[in-house]
Amino acid sequence: MTSVTAATSSQSQASDTSTQTSKWSWTQPDVSYHPDREKWEQRTAKRLAEDPSLTSTPLPEGFPKKAESPLVWEGKDWKNEAQWVFTLSEEHLKEIAVAVKHYHGLGLHFGHISPKTFPLPTLGPILTSLSQELHYGRGFAVVRTIPVSSYSKEDNILIYVGISSYIGATRGLQDANGGVLSHIKDLSSSFRAGQIGGPAYTTDKQVFHTDMGADIVSLFALEIAKEGGISRISSSWRVYNELAEKRPDLVKVLSEDWAVDEWGRDPPYSNRPLLYYLDEKIIIQYARRYFTGFQGLPRSKDIPPITEAQAEALDALHFLAEKYSLGLNFQKGDIQYINNLSVFHARDGFKDDEKQRRHLLRLWQRNEELAWKLPEPLKPLWKKTYDVTPEEQTFAVNPVIRDAVKGKN
Repeated sequence: MTSVTAATSSQSQASDTSTQTSKWSWTQPDVSYHPDREKWEQRTAKRLAEDPSLTSTPLPEGFPKKAESPLVWEGKDWKNEAQWVFTLSEEHLKEIAVAVKHYHGLGLHFGHISPKTFPLPTLGPILTSLSQELHYGRGFAVVRTIPVSSYSKEDNILIYVGISSYIGATRGLQDANGGVLSHIKDLSSSFRAGQIGGPAYTTDKQVFHTDMGADIVSLFALEIAKEGGISRISSSWRVYNELAEKRPDLVKVLSEDWAVDEWGRDPPYSNRPLLYYLDEKIIIQYARRYFTGFQGLPRSKDIPPITEAQAEALDALHFLAEKYSLGLNFQKGDIQYINNLSVFHARDGFKDDEKQRRHLLRLWQRNEELAWKLPEPLKPLWKKTYDVTPEEQTFAVNPVIRDAVKGKN
């Protein structure tokens, strides 16, 4: 009896804003999940023509004119993937195989996977140093490569969680049933578009964003797409520097409260900034679909529409992230780790075929020793994410749509 508990594509749709005028003095701008460069440029030109002083707006109090850190980088700065890829040796792979047998011998629920129960004598210290790199170095790393075809579904999960426990031992809740493991896979052939509210379950391009409620986001490639699906990352600190220099008004907009859609929960929306500066660190937490909707989960009608300034800021984040991005050669068996507080991530659209279907596993993680201080508005979200005991954790063996991104239709 396995100790794993199984948890039981088209373009995005813009919100229907026609009913919002009864409550609010403005309507949702012409903005959708997939950014439109021409609309962004037109909106920017219009706003600057109406108010040329925007570029002279003072930065919010305490915010730096320029962030200086290894976390400030551009895609062109990286010349060779050996700079961020750690390749497992044959000895490391043997060590992992021994750890798998050791864990099975303990007879524990998978919620108890940790460095103590999944011992990696020589690999463990290397992974710990990679966690240092995530928090105080460049902010990303790739571990290459697990021989996924040599293991069962359950053992691939065990290996992924075991290795990742050295990066961040605390796992975050991703689904309402206690699930701490998500599958990222196109499920559009099994569900109608109206049943899917997030691009992770389609072949659509996924725009630059951060995940909501995670210090570290890791992705394990069980299989890659037949075509496309390139994983892209970008330094949010580099994006901040450009905005601080050229559009400080947008820094101000991002640092003020936004109405974040709670998708029909009570209350229907929460208020918090997308941009923070704390402990000499820039923190950006945002996902575009919370302000535009996606397919079967359009932006809720009875909450404040975003403003024209906010629409421009969303587009600026995406297109600047795109400008400075790095495409990763994500291979089958690779594990990708990013600092979710300082690195945006995205994905190109892709095509599968019957023999090769892109399939990733995802964890939300936290390293309690290395973790950054959190701004007050983010603490409730983090508490909710990480308030799950080992016994409550479940690990979905097969792909399911998370409750948080199920469409309403």
